[in-house]
Amino acid sequence: MSALPGSAEGTAVTGLDSSPVQPAPVDLPPLPDQARLEAREIIARYPQPRSALLPMLHLVQSYQGYVSPEGVALCAEELGLTKAEVGAVATFYTMYKRRPTGRHLVSVCTNTLCSVLGGQRIMDALSADLGVHHDETAADGSITLEHAECLAACDYAPVVTVDYEFYDQQDVASARELVAALRRGDKPSPTRGAPLTDFRGVSRQLAGFSQYEDPYDMAAAIDAPSSLGPTLAGLRLAEERGEAAPPMPTPGTPARDAQEPRDTVAPSGRTGQTPGQEAADARVAAADTPAEEAGAAGSHPDAPEPAGRRLPDGRAGTDTPAGSEPGTSGQGPGKA
Repeated sequence: MSALPGSAEGTAVTGLDSSPVQPAPVDLPPLPDQARLEAREIIARYPQPRSALLPMLHLVQSYQGYVSPEGVALCAEELGLTKAEVGAVATFYTMYKRRPTGRHLVSVCTNTLCSVLGGQRIMDALSADLGVHHDETAADGSITLEHAECLAACDYAPVVTVDYEFYDQQDVASARELVAALRRGDKPSPTRGAPLTDFRGVSRQLAGFSQYEDPYDMAAAIDAPSSLGPTLAGLRLAEERGEAAPPMPTPGTPARDAQEPRDTVAPSGRTGQTPGQEAADARVAAADTPAEEAGAAGSHPDAPEPAGRRLPDGRAGTDTPAGSEPGTSGQGPGKA
């Protein structure tokens, strides 16, 4: 990897950020007393206090927009940990931000399928429009842009999330329109999931508290409509074709081998083959489906060695003792 540890590029490639927590801006309001009370409420949920660290980090983000030095200190004090221990966790997970975020966090999936379908083009276009790169915030404070290794929604690719709410099957034009609306102060409805709030609001929710003061708003978020078209496409096709998955075995159901003909598990030894070869032949012949037949053939003792298992000269390895090959060091007898 060419990117340096702690750099934005390194974070993008590895998913980890070794950079230190950024000092607090001069205009950052201090954590209120309520934050400490809520931190103690979180701690009371767990039999081991330090298990509360993850939601507590989300809690301080909900107040200050990132995990500030003050937030690290609060977590350390309440949990009896060192600041280094808290910082080690805060710098491991990418959901914990080490510098102030914008009003909204826009994440663009650039992993394999999303990238093939245009995710990288979306990232490049938004980066140009906002004048920022990965993990940077627009000058007006509206958007923090990041690209994600995977948003776990390949059936909706390319995917963009705003404050972890999904906007599916995006393209450059729709993503640009979405970000322009966010910068105007609008909150377009996600494709699925709860209505959009902001980064601090969703951080509060991840800490285990409701981000909605009005119970009607909270109920509306829970009951928000959702589109699951691509995810359910296979199910609909199966119903139309009358297809169904094999039934799951119930407790006490005999293993498949127990129901096979005896000669597939107890070779006769009369064919001139080894018992293993005869049993493997019988398993191939008894396969019910092409997939089972391919699996049985692949595990047959006579199956050809997969590519890459042997050296170019056909040898399976080397008989040279470890450490005695030219160029090795520290693994075998040294030479003067």
